[in-house]
Amino acid sequence: MPAIQQLQVFQSMNSSPNAHLERCAELGDGLSAAVWSNRHDARDYLSPDHHTLSCYLAGGTGTFRRGAPGAKGAPDKLCIMPAGEEASWIVNGDIRLAHLYFSAERFSLGCVELLDREPRELQLHSVTFLDDPQQAARFRQLVHLNWEEPGERLLTSSLAQELIDHALLTQVGRRDGLRLKGGLAPALRKRLTDYIEQHLAEPLTLGELATLAALSEYHFARMFRESFGMPPHQYVLARRLTRACELLRQGPLPLSEIALACGFSSASHFSNRFRGALGASPGEYRAAFAG
Repeated sequence: MPAIQQLQVFQSMNSSPNAHLERCAELGDGLSAAVWSNRHDARDYLSPDHHTLSCYLAGGTGTFRRGAPGAKGAPDKLCIMPAGEEASWIVNGDIRLAHLYFSAERFSLGCVELLDREPRELQLHSVTFLDDPQQAARFRQLVHLNWEEPGERLLTSSLAQELIDHALLTQVGRRDGLRLKGGLAPALRKRLTDYIEQHLAEPLTLGELATLAALSEYHFARMFRESFGMPPHQYVLARRLTRACELLRQGPLPLSEIALACGFSSASHFSNRFRGALGASPGEYRAAFAG
C-alpha cells in the first residue's frame, strides 16, 4: 500500500462515498499532497500521526467544524490540523480542497533547521479558516502543477516545503505544560548540528558523534532521537540531501563532485538516495531549477 494511503486523514476522506479523490502524490521527504472534492458529508479525523495543511479551492461556505457552526469556510480559507488532534467536520453543499500532509519527522527537522529549537518544545497550532493570501496563492500554484512530470513534481515539492516553512514560522508555539526529561542540552545540540554541517563530506559514524557528546552510542542515539525527533542517521541524510540541493541549484558542478561533497560514496549511491527522497534524479532536479 502506498504510504499516502496509510495516512489517517487520507483514509478518512477516501472511505467516504461522497468524497472524490481528484489526484494525489507522494513528494518524498515525508511530504504528500492530494486534491479532493466533497459534498454533504461528515468527516472525523481521530488523532492522526501526521500533520495536515488544507486550503479551500472552491465552495466550502457550508462547511464548519463540529461544535463551532458559526464559523464557515470559503475559497482560500486555510486550516491546520496538527498530529495527535481529533477534528470533526460537517460539509453542507459542495467543496473542493487541497491537502498537504507532512510527517512528524519533517516537522522535527523544520524545528531544528528553521527555528533552531528542540522539536519537543514546540507544537503546531490548530487553526480553522485562517486568512493568509500568500499561503493560499502557494496552494493554488501547487494544484496547477503536473505532479507526475519530473520537473513540475520537483517544483511541487519545493512549494510544499515553502508552505510548511511558512506554517512553522507563523503557527508554531511552545508546547503547553512542557516538562522535558532527557534529551540533549541546548549547547550540546548546537555543537552537534554545527559539527555535522562542517563534516557532511566525511563518513560520519554514530561512535564519532557519541564521543563528541561524551556519551555511549546507545545513550547518545536515544537522547538524540528525543531531542531531534529522528535518529542520527536520518538527520544526517536529510542534511546531506539539503546540501546537495543547494549545490545542484548553484551551477554545473559534476554529480560525482556533488556526491563526494555531500558524503555519498559514489554518484550512483547519491542518485539513488536523492531519487528516493525527492522522487526525481539529481539531473532532473537541476533541470527543473535551471534559470
